[in-house]
Amino acid sequence: MSSKTLYPAMRGKRKIGLALSSGMARGWAHIGALHALVKLGFTFDVVAGCSIGALVGGCYLAGKLDVLEAWTRSLNKRKIVGYLDMKLKSGGLIGGGKLADEMFRQIGKIKIEDLPVPYAAVTTDLVTGHEVWIQSGDLVEAMRASFSLPGIFPPVRYQDRWLADGALVCPLPVATCRAMGSDMVIAVNLNADIIGKSRRPGTIIPTAAGFDLIPFLKESGHFDKLSIMDGVAKRVFRRDPDTPSLFGVMTSSLNIMQDRITRSRLAGDPPDVHIAPRLGHLGLLEFDLAAETIDEGEAAVMRKQPELADALQVLSQSNRVVGDNEPI
Repeated sequence: MSSKTLYPAMRGKRKIGLALSSGMARGWAHIGALHALVKLGFTFDVVAGCSIGALVGGCYLAGKLDVLEAWTRSLNKRKIVGYLDMKLKSGGLIGGGKLADEMFRQIGKIKIEDLPVPYAAVTTDLVTGHEVWIQSGDLVEAMRASFSLPGIFPPVRYQDRWLADGALVCPLPVATCRAMGSDMVIAVNLNADIIGKSRRPGTIIPTAAGFDLIPFLKESGHFDKLSIMDGVAKRVFRRDPDTPSLFGVMTSSLNIMQDRITRSRLAGDPPDVHIAPRLGHLGLLEFDLAAETIDEGEAAVMRKQPELADALQVLSQSNRVVGDNEPI
């Protein structure tokens, strides 16, 4: 199958949308998925992302995907912990200031309006519960609002609203792409392979990060800065051998919520092509496993090559049926 003949054959008035789901550390799979889709000849007329999907989608449109990938591949557990600026008074366990500073340093000051195609970062209004699509303003702030996971990161004040992670209402923004004018939607769903896997093999206890944070918090000096943090962090992050930790309960609950909401939304508005990387074994904070995650994202797209070709063929046929001045 020639990658060079797939996409141009159907290119016309019809628009292709890309929906990128939430998934925290599993989100690096979006990088691999985008690499594979580009290799197959795809470009996109609309991009919508939720949480980590908003981050990767925004970097892709800003021409910063390679920068993001290089940064992800440089991560290790020590660096990850270095970004965890603990601020219990901020509305979340982690202030997020260090991470935001790094995002601005890597991406720069970019307006959503200046991106080459329409883009939306899906967030949740904490007051009304409404699904909010950020389609203008500062790109980094929009992405930060989209991944402000309740309890972990504080909500973001954006355009007079308190916004939190879009995964609370729409983990996979297929409907967003359609509302923005997409005729065909390709969705990369990182929440299709998670239920029952958020634990270590041989145990029944749900885990949180995928690795033990306490040793790395101590090594990074977090406990030395605030003596009270030692006790607090142990209570929050430790894994009791017989019961789930607070953080484990929070993240496992998020997994379940994302899975159930995604299934419900997909039942009413399925994408034309549904790509589901197999990443259920990854912990939500295992950002250091970028190489494995990126590779699986690319492999997931290649497994869907026949469906991608079929969808493009159908769309190209509809382009030929509808004339320039004919109503649909």
